[in-house]
Amino acid sequence: MKFKLFRRRLTISAPRMAVRSAMPWPFRWAVVAIVLGFCAAIGLWAFEFGKGIAGLDKDAKEELGQLRTEVAKLRDERDKAQSVLNTSGSLLTAEKATQEKLASRITQLEAENRAQRDDLGFFEKLLPAAGAEGIAIRGLQAEMMGEGQVKWQVLVIQPVKNAPDFKGKLEVMFSGTQGGKPWSMGLPNGAQNLEFKQYRRIEGVLDLPPQTVVKNVSAKVVEGTIIRAVQSLKL
Repeated sequence: MKFKLFRRRLTISAPRMAVRSAMPWPFRWAVVAIVLGFCAAIGLWAFEFGKGIAGLDKDAKEELGQLRTEVAKLRDERDKAQSVLNTSGSLLTAEKATQEKLASRITQLEAENRAQRDDLGFFEKLLPAAGAEGIAIRGLQAEMMGEGQVKWQVLVIQPVKNAPDFKGKLEVMFSGTQGGKPWSMGLPNGAQNLEFKQYRRIEGVLDLPPQTVVKNVSAKVVEGTIIRAVQSLKL
C-alpha cells in the first residue's frame, strides 16, 4: 500500500502542487511601482540626452527667438498702422470742419450778395427821374409771409439836389376780401411820421384777420392836408 502511494506521487497522476511566495501583495505592488518609475526615469533621461545630442533644443531656442522677433515686428507694424489710422481720423475731422466752415461761408456770401443786390436796386431807385420834382414814392413793395401776415416796404425820396427837410406823414392801405366780402385796413397805429431830407425807407409786417386775402396795397405821402405822392401795387 505504501509502495503504491509512493509511486503515484512520482508519476503523472500525482496530485498538483502550487508554489506560493511568502511576500504579501502590497509589497509586490510597491516593488512593481518602483521598478516602473525607475524605468520611466531612465527613459526620460535617455530621451532628453538624445534630444540634446541631436541638437533639438538648439533649434527650438532659435525658432523661439525668431518667433519673438516676428512678434516684436508685428507689434511695431500694428503701432504704425494705428498711428496712421489716428492721423487719418484727425485729417478727416479737420476736413469735415473745413467743409462746414466753407459751407457756412458760402451761405454768408450768398446772403451778402442778395443784400448787395437789394442795396443796388435801392440806390437805383434813388436816381432822379427825368423831370421829377418834389416828393416821390419810388419803392413800394409787399409780399405775403405765409398765412396771416404781409410784409411791406416804402421808399420815399426827394429827387433834387439840396432838397429842404421834409416833414409829413406816410399812409399805407391794404385792401382785398375777407370771407369773400370786400375788406380794407390801414396800419394799426395809423399814419407814420415821415421826416427826411434826401430819402427815407420804411418797412413793417402787418398781421391780417382770418380768411383775409390782400389784393392791393397803396402808399400816400401827405404834408399837412396836401397829398405829395401816391403809389399803388397789386398783389
